[in-house]
Amino acid sequence: MTVTELANYLATTADTVRYYTRLKLLNPTKSANGYKAYSGRDVKRLKFILSARHLGFTVSDIETILAEADHGKTVCSLARELIKRRLEETEKQFQAMLQLRERVTLALEKWQDMDNRAPSSDMVCHLIEGSDKSTIQQQ
Repeated sequence: MTVTELANYLATTADTVRYYTRLKLLNPTKSANGYKAYSGRDVKRLKFILSARHLGFTVSDIETILAEADHGKTVCSLARELIKRRLEETEKQFQAMLQLRERVTLALEKWQDMDNRAPSSDMVCHLIEGSDKSTIQQQ
């Protein structure tokens, strides 16, 4: 299977296939004409990689999981631990985004009735520069 055939088969891009090949997560052989030929094993590995990425595993996580699996080790407990970490990280990011949304909403409410001013030697935009942390949180 060629790069394009593999990409089409798994509904991804040829660049994605090439990327994971460069990382040596896929190991195609070179055909007589110099093209890379991907095996059934590569298809399974790329399918695994794409599924893992979809769940939020990092490339580093995937490299670790595949390295362990390549040595015949059971990797399910490792996968559970890694996905637990991803969930914790995602929760932190989610909470940070909620806080940002709240700050932006409060700023927009505060700015609604404020006038527009031209930049001055002291300020670029009085809306932004006048919106320090305490002012926005007080609203």
